[in-house]
Amino acid sequence: MSENKIETLRWVEDHLEMIDQRILPADFQYISYNSALSVADGIRSMVVRGAPAIGCAAAYGVALEALNFQDASVDEFSKGMEQAFKILLQSRPTAINLFWAIDRMRSKMNENISLTPKKIANTLLSEAHEILNEDIEINRKMGSFGAELLPDGARVLTHCNAGALATAGHGTALGVIRSAVEAGKKISVIAGETRPFLQGARLTAWEMVQEDIPITLISDNMSGHLMSCGEIDAIIVGTDRVAGNGDVANKIGTYMVAVLSKRHNIPFYVACPLSTIDRSISSGSDIPIEERPIDEVTGYRDYQWAAEGVSVRNPAFDVTPADLVTGLITEKGVIFSPTTEKINNLFNSN
Repeated sequence: MSENKIETLRWVEDHLEMIDQRILPADFQYISYNSALSVADGIRSMVVRGAPAIGCAAAYGVALEALNFQDASVDEFSKGMEQAFKILLQSRPTAINLFWAIDRMRSKMNENISLTPKKIANTLLSEAHEILNEDIEINRKMGSFGAELLPDGARVLTHCNAGALATAGHGTALGVIRSAVEAGKKISVIAGETRPFLQGARLTAWEMVQEDIPITLISDNMSGHLMSCGEIDAIIVGTDRVAGNGDVANKIGTYMVAVLSKRHNIPFYVACPLSTIDRSISSGSDIPIEERPIDEVTGYRDYQWAAEGVSVRNPAFDVTPADLVTGLITEKGVIFSPTTEKINNLFNSN
């Protein structure tokens, strides 16, 4: 199955549809969305996840609300849009692409504020389409740069899901693997299950199985053993936000993998579009870490395995310091041993 068949988000006639990633791989279905409020709920409840996909969803959420108010007065349109921005901004705190996409949609609206609400709504929908198409193109460019880093026959560990399901298509970390395979390299994937929401077991494994890319599933606490046995050649992960100095926030458990990779001299790469790099913050200590519901840790769906009354922590992300990152794979090239200066130079380059 190609990424064109995995349409994480798609616009159908007058509404947005998103794959319900909470029920994969047992079931596959789309859910329809027709307002900013419903899209925000889809983001918050993990129907859609992955920073680039969240950004695309938020853009469509803005466009949907504009369409809902396209026949309203200018004043009503303005008030409705402000409420839409507020609702979407509150959906999830860590993924910077959410804020980036909303800022871009707000700027597009302000550029066309003299037009009628109907024309603004159509302009915003076109912008949302553009954001989605750009994401696929960016992922392809990152994949091309990243594929060059992987030797033929590489066994690549990944954590969480940074594939087509986490983006508009192709993927970030899995996009690198896809591109390497398309280039003729024999690549095999080792996926950590990614407790507690099991994105690796449910989503990464599903994507790779669809495309006949060899994949082995392990529990998260097995990666160190495999590294010590020489069974992992490289690690590639995605990210929800990169600080200005190269510190990386990604799914909880990434930091442990990075520390182990350093111990075993295994390259640790992070695939990230420039829109995921937040230069407004100087280090990872300033990245907000989302705490999610305790029932994600105490059980899965309707089954509970933890003792009643136990205290629970459920941080959804952790921060990997830049000095553990071998390279940031972006659409403008690879930043090896990332620093603030190197990141700024990449943004300033043509």
